[in-house]
Amino acid sequence: MINVILADHQAIYCAGMAKVLAVEEDIRIVGQPQFPEPLLNAMERLRPRVVVLASSFQASLPQVQEIGRRHAIAVLMLCDNNETASDFMRLGVQGVIYRSASSTIVIEAIRRLSRGQSFLQGPNSAEIEVDDDLVGARVQKRLTGRELRIIAAIVQGYKNREIANQLETTEQVVKNALRAIFDKIGVSDRLELALFVVHHRILAQATAAVALHPARPRIATAGGKARGASSTIN
Repeated sequence: MINVILADHQAIYCAGMAKVLAVEEDIRIVGQPQFPEPLLNAMERLRPRVVVLASSFQASLPQVQEIGRRHAIAVLMLCDNNETASDFMRLGVQGVIYRSASSTIVIEAIRRLSRGQSFLQGPNSAEIEVDDDLVGARVQKRLTGRELRIIAAIVQGYKNREIANQLETTEQVVKNALRAIFDKIGVSDRLELALFVVHHRILAQATAAVALHPARPRIATAGGKARGASSTIN
C-alpha cells in the first residue's frame, strides 16, 4: 500500500484529488494538511511513502526534504500551470506535476515515486507520450553499454570518482565518456541528462537494467539524502 499525504492550501482541489486516488487499490490517503506545521507533524507521525506538495508550500520545502530523507519519503511537487516544472526538480524533489495534470498522470507519478523513481511532467504531456518511445529508442541505439552504465550512475547521483571506481577505470575516462554522451544526446550538463532520461521511458528502462547498484531516489531521483546531479562534468 502506498500511503500518501496531500498538502495543498486549495481544499477543493485536494478533495478532488483524494477522490480520484481513493478508487486505486494500492494508494491510501493518510493526511490532507493545509498548513506547514500540520504537514511536518503528519510526515513525522504517519511516515507516508509520498507527499504531494503544492508549490505554495515551497518555503517549507527544506524542512519537508529533511524529514523525507530521514524517513524515505518522496516529494511530488504540484506546481501551477504558469510555473516551470524543471525548476522544482533543481530544488531536489523527486517528481513534479502540474495542477492541470490528468488523473492518469497523477497516479503514475505517485506510483513511480513509491518505487524510488523520478517523474517530471512536461509542459505538453500528450506530445511527450507520443514521442517518448521513438526518441528514447533512437538515443539508446547511439549509446554503448558502458555509456548506459555511466548514465545509470549519473541518474542515481554518483560522482565521477565513484563511477570510475565501480567501472575500474579513471576519472578522466569517465569525464571523456560524459562529454561524448552529452554530444550524442544533445544536453549540456548532468542535470539535463538526468531529466532527459526521466522523460524517455525506453532510455530509462535501459539504464535501469544496467544500473551499478539498485536504483534509489537521488536526483532529486529520480529519479533519498539524495545527491543531486551536478551541473558540471566534475
